Amino acid sequence: MNSIKTLCQTLLVSTGLCLLSVPGTYAVVSAQPARLLSAITNYNEVSAWEATYYFTLTVPASATDSLQQVALTQIQGLEAISFNPQESFAFEGNIDTANLSRRGQKLGITLANSENKSRSVIVTFDKPVAPGQTITIGLKPHRNPLYDGVYQFQVQTISTGQSTYNPIIGTARLQFYGVAGNE
Repeated sequence: MNSIKTLCQTLLVSTGLCLLSVPGTYAVVSAQPARLLSAITNYNEVSAWEATYYFTLTVPASATDSLQQVALTQIQGLEAISFNPQESFAFEGNIDTANLSRRGQKLGITLANSENKSRSVIVTFDKPVAPGQTITIGLKPHRNPLYDGVYQFQVQTISTGQSTYNPIIGTARLQFYGVAGNE
């Protein structure tokens, strides 16, 4: 019994010493990153031209950094989807699924294709999104894919500061269906 007690004390002391020796640069890892709340589209038929893909994110009030950039990388789907940067947008708040035209205050964004990853688009906010805010990004594809099925996007925040911690904050899933008679 004493040996178990001694072993437990040794483990606790060792664990404490290990935690004390972790450099301060890892403190960012314990900060709460933004989170992906939902992803929907207003048109889920293949080849639709009027579609918008809505990605809603929240930056927790306990976050230590504002949100400046988000990367959305298509990780599943037969066809690469490209987006129209001039028609894409962002706004404060959640998407109202009952009334898609009802939106919060508009946020300025720019879209750019990633130089490092294929099938990836980077959304940069004109002004950083502060902790405690929920925002929705509306990406306008040139058209929905020709092929039906599941299309998934990995959503990742990109650090603009000295930190290189760029967490994946969720995976968005959109399902597209063939139109009867055109399959």
